[in-house]
Amino acid sequence: MDFREIKEFFRDFLGYIIILVVIIILFVFIISVQPVAGNSMHPTLKEGDLVVVSKLFYNLSSPKRNDIINVKDDLGKSYVKRIIGLPGERIEYLDNILYINEQPYTEAFITEIETKNFLFVDICSIEDCPEGVIPKDKYLVLGDNRPESVDSRTPEFGLRDKTDIQGEVALKIWPFSEFGRIK
Repeated sequence: MDFREIKEFFRDFLGYIIILVVIIILFVFIISVQPVAGNSMHPTLKEGDLVVVSKLFYNLSSPKRNDIINVKDDLGKSYVKRIIGLPGERIEYLDNILYINEQPYTEAFITEIETKNFLFVDICSIEDCPEGVIPKDKYLVLGDNRPESVDSRTPEFGLRDKTDIQGEVALKIWPFSEFGRIK
């Protein structure tokens, strides 16, 4: 075998290896594709929808209210939820109205869905939240379909740490007829 043929083979093969490494880096560190399981985010997202999650976004900025995120629970299971409460805030629901630090807040994305009343102490006990507000680097997350959502109101789920947030849901890619940015 000629040395030039071996050299050409490796040069051609190297291009494929570089493409493979770039794809691996892209899907491990920058984005992921996440299927939506269940209807806890209905009508914004439905079971079977496919979304792109930007893993890099929160390395450059902090999560904001109303961001739709991919978040994991204590067992490592992934969920798609919406950030409702930020560190330092007291969140409560009374008569289907969200109160942030005792001030009413309108959630434009929820139209006909009712949220059962809850007080902040129902979410985080005085022992876990002695200041009476969401602790530093913790977030209160809810599904848009409140009656059917496992979220921060569920004792096993609770407030989520910033390190549990795997990224922001950036795009819906399936069904293709609904392709685009999620609001």
